[in-house]
Amino acid sequence: MKLDMTTTTFQIEGYKISKNLGIVRGITVRSRSIFGNIGALIQSLFGGNITLYTKLCEQTRQESFDMMIKHAEELGANAIIGIRYDATEIAGGITEVLCYGTAIIVKK
Repeated sequence: MKLDMTTTTFQIEGYKISKNLGIVRGITVRSRSIFGNIGALIQSLFGGNITLYTKLCEQTRQESFDMMIKHAEELGANAIIGIRYDATEIAGGITEVLCYGTAIIVKK
């Protein structure tokens, strides 16, 4: 089944939940490279958005989201509700990003 709906809410307007398949998740653990840290340090001297870290954060969130989608599709879901992100620093410069939600089957 193709998963075509995701939301941070706990319902999808116009659809009825026909089956709850449980929690799905995608977990990514990333570290900053020495080159990235040096580049970000240089950017921080000038102030403003530190684009190297912004890009790393966005890639990490997207990767964990994609993994969550794959997990839900493996269960046969066509939607995920209640999507949330969480991040934990495991060690200096090493961060875990978790994307999770509830996999469901919905019908019109």
